[in-house]
Amino acid sequence: MAELKTIPQDTPVTDYLNGLSLEKKMDAQKLIAMIEKITHENAVMWGTSIIGFGQKRFKYASGREIDYFLLGFSIRKQAITLYLTISTNQHDFTHLGPHTKGVGCLYIKKLADINLNELHRILEASWIEAKKA
Repeated sequence: MAELKTIPQDTPVTDYLNGLSLEKKMDAQKLIAMIEKITHENAVMWGTSIIGFGQKRFKYASGREIDYFLLGFSIRKQAITLYLTISTNQHDFTHLGPHTKGVGCLYIKKLADINLNELHRILEASWIEAKKA
């Protein structure tokens, strides 16, 4: 079985942020502040490009177990990727603003385009769900 690369790193989050453009860095800093307020957890680098909050051991039906963050994001070239615990198909995102979504991911071009109060609500719901599971 391949070794999991998305694990907590000792790399400071600021090192990752310093490699971003000014606009993307500002978006990342806003997200970090918002998520730290929701989770009361510090931002930690997971792998080389994901900023994660909290940690939990997950066990698959196959018996495989992994440690993974409960809420996180990555600043990608095309969009901000938010990694959620809630299913994006079961929650209302109509008031968020322009976005796309995968099963557990939410993609946003930039924070200036969306309703930050709605994003806070979504992130908080995901955190609450993650803590239950």
